[in-house]
This record gives sequence, C-alpha cells and structure tokens, in this order.
Amino acid sequence: MALVHTPQEALIWTLSDLEEKSFKLFKFHLRDRSLPEGQPKLARGELEGLSPVDLASLLISLYGAQGAVKLVFRVLKVMNLLELADQLSRICLNAPPIVVLQGSAGTGKTTLARKMVLDWATGSLYPGQFDYVFYVSCREVVLSQEGTLDQFLFWCCGDNQAPVAEISREPERLLFILDGFDELQRPFAKGLKRLSLSPLEKMLHCLIRREVLSTSSLLITTRPQGLWNLKPLLKQPHHIHILGFSEDERRRYFSSYFMDEEQAKNAFDIVQGNEVLYKSCQIPGICWLVCSWLKGQMERGSEISETPSNSTDIFMAYVSTFLPPSDNGGSSEFTRHRVLRGLCSLAAEGIQHQRFMFEEADLKKHNLDETRLAAFLSSMDYQEGLDIKKFYTFCHISLQEFFHAMSYLVKEDQSQLGKESCREVNRLLDEEGQAGNEEMTLSMGFLLDMLKKETSSSFELKFSLKISPLVKQDLKHFIEQMESIKYNRTWDLELSLYKSKIKNLVKGVQLSDVLFKMEHSNKKKSHGKNPFFIKINWKEKQKCPVVGKDDRAKAHKEASNGKGR
Repeated sequence: MALVHTPQEALIWTLSDLEEKSFKLFKFHLRDRSLPEGQPKLARGELEGLSPVDLASLLISLYGAQGAVKLVFRVLKVMNLLELADQLSRICLNAPPIVVLQGSAGTGKTTLARKMVLDWATGSLYPGQFDYVFYVSCREVVLSQEGTLDQFLFWCCGDNQAPVAEISREPERLLFILDGFDELQRPFAKGLKRLSLSPLEKMLHCLIRREVLSTSSLLITTRPQGLWNLKPLLKQPHHIHILGFSEDERRRYFSSYFMDEEQAKNAFDIVQGNEVLYKSCQIPGICWLVCSWLKGQMERGSEISETPSNSTDIFMAYVSTFLPPSDNGGSSEFTRHRVLRGLCSLAAEGIQHQRFMFEEADLKKHNLDETRLAAFLSSMDYQEGLDIKKFYTFCHISLQEFFHAMSYLVKEDQSQLGKESCREVNRLLDEEGQAGNEEMTLSMGFLLDMLKKETSSSFELKFSLKISPLVKQDLKHFIEQMESIKYNRTWDLELSLYKSKIKNLVKGVQLSDVLFKMEHSNKKKSHGKNPFFIKINWKEKQKCPVVGKDDRAKAHKEASNGKGR
C-alpha cells in the first residue's frame, strides 16, 4: 500500500488482495454487519457479481469514504484478517495531523494562508483532495456571538443558506485554515480581568481538540507567543517555522512594488548599502514598510540620508514620514502630535485588551480621523445579519505593537507618566514570566530600543517630543531587568540565519514561488524563482487520505459562492 493516497484506492487495494473464496466470504459477512443509523442493510442481489472496484465504489457512494473504510475494517476483523485490517487502519483511520505554521510578525503567514485558498479554488493546490477550504481569520472570530457547529459553518461560508449538513457529512474532505491564533483572547496577568471566550472561540477550541469534525484537516498560523495557549489543545502537531524572503526574493519584491524601474533600482541600491536595511528586508512585513517609506520620501523629493541601526529605527522612519505636518501655530486641529497620541492610545488600549479590530466610535474616542490615516489604518466591511459594519485595523500588527511601545513615552499627563509607564511595563514582565515565553513581545523590544541613548535622541528629534527625565529614571529599572533576563527578540531567528544555515534547515521543504505550494520531501523539489524558506520540525510525513473527485468546475463555483470564504 506504499503508493496508496486515498480511501478509495485503499479499499480497492484491500478488496483486490482477497482471494476469490475470501472475497465471497467477505460479501457474506458484509450483509450482516450493523450499518450507520438510518442506512438499510445491503441486499444479497446488490453484491452479486460485483468486482472489488465496483464494491468499493458502491460502499463509498452509500456511506462516504470514512464510513466505507470503517465498515470494511470491521468485517476484516470478524474474518480474522488482522494484518490486512491493520494496514487499512494505518492509512485511512488515523485523524490527519494538525499543521502549525509559526513565525514572527510580518513573516508572511497571512499572505500564505490566503494564497492557499486562492490556489485551491483555481485547482493548482490540493486538486481533488478537498470539497471545501475555509479561511478563518481569528481576529474576526470574536465578532460573532453564535457558537453551534452549524452556525460556525454558516459563518465560515458567509452564507446562512449554505448546505451545512452536506458539508459536515464528510469531514475528511474539509480543510480549515485558522489564521492568527495569537489574536484570539488570551489570559491576562494577575490583577487584570480576563475577557471570557466568545461562543465561536469555544467552537474553534473544540475543532482544534478534535471534539468536532475530528477527521478534518487543520492548518493553524500563529506568532510564537500564541503557542503557549495553543499547545494544550494540540495532539502531535507538525510545526513549520516560516523564515521570510530569500535574497533573490527581496530584489524581486522591490521590482514589483515600484512600478518605475529606475525608482526600484535606486531604492534597492539604498537598501543594499545598509546592512541593517538589507537584512531586515528578509521579513516581508518590514520589506513592505521599507519600500513604503522610501517611496514616500522619493515622492516628496526628500534626500534619504538616514541610516537605521535596528528595526525600531525603520519603524520610526516610516511613522515620521507619514504623520501629518508639524503644528502650524496650533491652528490646525489635525496636528502631528494629536494624531501620534491618538494612534498610541488606540494601539495601547487594543494590546492591553487583546483587540485588533476597532469601530468608528473607538477612533473618535482617541481623536482620530480615519479618512487621513491610510498609512497606519486599513478598513474592512463586516456583514452582521442584514447590517454592514465598518471596522478598522492597523495596517500590520507590528505597527500596533510599535505605537503601543510609543504610548509609554507620549502621554499628555506628564505628572503620571513615569508611574503609569512603570506599572504597565511591570505588567508586561509579569505576563512574560507567567507565560514562560522565550521570545520577548514586540512591544517590549521596541520600547527597549527607544530608551537607548542614541535612539531616544533620534526619537525626540523626529517627533519633536521630549522624553521626560522622570520617565527615563522610572524605566531604568525595567531596562536593567530585561538586560539580565536575556530574552530572544522578535525576528532574532529569522535575521540570524545566513544562506548556508537556511540550506541546512529547510531540507528541501519550501513555500515556493508566487503559488506558495507546500511541497513534500518525496516529490521533486521546486526550484521556483521566488522561494520562501521555512524550517520544518516533524517526525514523519503522513498522508491525508481523501477521495479524489477532482471536479474543478465545482471548486470554482464553490469558491465564487463563498465556500472558500
């Protein structure tokens, strides 16, 4: 059975392996087996003259792939054909593994997840393996207040008339891509109220624990800090660590971002001339940030003379470029300082309460005008019944973390700033200790950099703000604590790997090309022009047995009807 990939093939192989006498005896026992509830017993006339291929097809059409396999498995055990039953069980009756795709902020997890759905819908990924592929944004899950399995499937389909009974009948034909598990609610530090899980979050936990749709396939993306809450829900997951752009891909990204060829060349020359910029562009999210910053400067006709020394400097350059101009004698209500403080307070409130989506009322509360903040906030329409609500998110979660770090330094009430900053930082430290995370949160990393002498001087100059000496003094203890703990920083893994080390890690497994196909080591390795490299940690690669209907017309239709969400 080495080359068997689907239950249909496994059944044909198993039944064909029976000698003629055993095959007749098998059909005799088959008529007497207890069948799934509501299903009539097989009549003798239905089985007469059937070949192994015909019998396998009949059973699958009547009971579904997994139901047919379970029925054949029981009959083989009754006939004491235990070796054959064991081989069939190993191939078809194990639940498919859960794959966890982890990586720091900005390494391309969401882009990959969305591209997988698109490629499945067009037939270039998993052809014939899945009838339905659902993309589930974990940050949107908290918006729903309904939590039954049917309601969850309706939500996944985006259609209250979706055929959920048909969908759930063969869970082995389903793939759920749960994107951004770290953006679900998390336990808060001691002394802070923990928000309860929404009904839909509870359903996601049941799905991950295999309490519902146990034979469906799951791909979960998360940042490393999300693993602490994810691990208790998992049984023998396969972990993949996505590392970002290859060297060639960085150049190609610049070419695709800048429509003007000369502009692309000039921008890439600037990046290549700065080691920090060049290495940081291995992270797709930072690469986008750098391109946006450079393009903004070029369009303004500004000379680009900055030499960032770390990722925090890059974020500072981006933010200072796209903030509105400085105050004009206080006459403009939409001032640079007002917007900066509003973004910082919005980000801080979100991070502290595990919120990544905001309504218009939230923006008004923080004195923000959404129409002029496209460089920092993006909007989306969310259908809730017959109503459509508009929500806002930071363009990338790393930007929210950056403004969160800045919030400790730009609050208007300077008299309480030091104490409040110190209290909030201690809360973050408590969370780190309780969670046992090896990686420092991105906000803490940004804050540490901002408090360094050379960076704080640049910070004050760029944003025309003076960091209070009281704040610096109060946070001095925090800096000493963090330096003694020796945490890993976000992007340390990705940026510490040189080409030779990456080659040793990937072992032939890539997220390859624009198609982002997930390749298996037993297939011919892809040599696409735009590879994403990943590190893979699993003990063995198991097949995910599914029936190969391979009806592409149906797939296109389902995708257009929202079945791929």
